[in-house]
Amino acid sequence: MTVIEIFQKLLKFKSITPNDDGAFDFIEEYLGEEWNCINIDREDTKNRFYYKKFNENPQHLCFAGHIDVVPPGNGWEVDPFEAKVIDGIITARGAQDMKSGDAAFLYACKNAKNFDGTLSILLTSDEEGEGTYGTIKALEYLKQINMIPNYAVVAEPTCEEVFGDAIKVGRRGSINGYITIKGKQGHAAYPEKCINPIHNFASVLPKIAGINLDNGDEYFSPSKLVITDIRGGMKVTNVTANELEIMFNVRNSTNTTREDVENFIYENLKGLDYEFRTTQGSFPFVTNKQSKVVKAMENSIKEILNITTKHSTAGGTSDARYFGAFGIEAIEFGVINDTIHSVGERTSVKEVEDLCLVFENLIAKF
Repeated sequence: MTVIEIFQKLLKFKSITPNDDGAFDFIEEYLGEEWNCINIDREDTKNRFYYKKFNENPQHLCFAGHIDVVPPGNGWEVDPFEAKVIDGIITARGAQDMKSGDAAFLYACKNAKNFDGTLSILLTSDEEGEGTYGTIKALEYLKQINMIPNYAVVAEPTCEEVFGDAIKVGRRGSINGYITIKGKQGHAAYPEKCINPIHNFASVLPKIAGINLDNGDEYFSPSKLVITDIRGGMKVTNVTANELEIMFNVRNSTNTTREDVENFIYENLKGLDYEFRTTQGSFPFVTNKQSKVVKAMENSIKEILNITTKHSTAGGTSDARYFGAFGIEAIEFGVINDTIHSVGERTSVKEVEDLCLVFENLIAKF
């Protein structure tokens, strides 16, 4: 099978989170008996770890991704699970995010003639959902059996304008904040008898909204506090609010912690009657630019695409953060990401073929 035939086959599976729709059966059959498979299913999530040991060198390179996709939604001009090639373009759910990457590394790994160590593939059926029982559980199990990789390439779509223009060497974390300012409801005509939480918070808002909590560095932009929701009252003009609820998010770099965010809020809300809590869904990580996997990917992109790629940590979260948490030197590289999750998600045949060539080069010269 060609890499495009594999790609089309994967796209036809209606693998909406957390269902794989038979994709893993196909992958196991495609890789064949030379590849070992470890089933790490947890709850309703399917996780598969495929590996091939070429020699006794402890070097272990893992390609990782997810087989699940978000629901297609309405308004498609083509069947989102048909995966036809039209004028060199494939329009389908998961075309960019991220069955293109899956197909490319499956082909590259399957056809690798030699590797100095162990090659592996880690796939989950729940990355687009909560991810509670996905990659994180698979890595926990691999640690237990002493099979944690040294390096990982997560084939998420990373490029911005031209294929090859960006690899992700890290990701920001995500901290959510929830504030409730207490007050005393009353008639708007008698403000002296009320405690208006909106008035009390008004002077605080410009001190926290859009504020950079650090200055950033060579890897990360500043960690900015972004107000995402404010609400209070009963949508009437003659009753003051009893309380005001504020929500915010901080996409934090390695320079700002959850404790830093909390202390910032405590300092600015002094004197107010309030409740406050935070949650952290993901933690920031960065892979040093001198890492072997970073340099190897740069070289492969240059050799195959003749592009000098840049390092990025932009965007939301991905399962790469779990690799970082286990001390694995992880990067991300995949196709252009301009239509991910959208109606009409698409990518080109050439991008997928070139992605496969980059991965083949990486494996051969790692």
